[in-house]
Amino acid sequence: MMRLINICVIAALVLAAADVYKIKFESTRQAQRVAKLRAEIRREHDAIAALRAQWAKLDSPARIQGLANRHLALKPVDVRQFDRLDNLPERPPELVPVEDAIGTVIAKPELIDRSATGSLPAKR
Repeated sequence: MMRLINICVIAALVLAAADVYKIKFESTRQAQRVAKLRAEIRREHDAIAALRAQWAKLDSPARIQGLANRHLALKPVDVRQFDRLDNLPERPPELVPVEDAIGTVIAKPELIDRSATGSLPAKR
């Protein structure tokens, strides 16, 4: 009887040792995966910083002004190019009449559909 108990205890210890080894192996693998992801995140942060620096360089006003001077045939604005407002021609009339919905409601409040908004009818 004692021999059977010893064999069962030894088998339980071997199974427990195998289970501990499996848990240790899985935790080591997860730790490696976490380290790999952290390194990838660090690389992505560095790439973002490099792209932001490049964008700041490309977006600088001095660079844009230099490109405009080099590639566009623009002339400086002359003071004589401006005119007084009373010398401007009249604005052309609107070809499509603009409907003023709020003005219509103010002028004729009886046209309001109060059931759609749930509001109470006006007191008379």
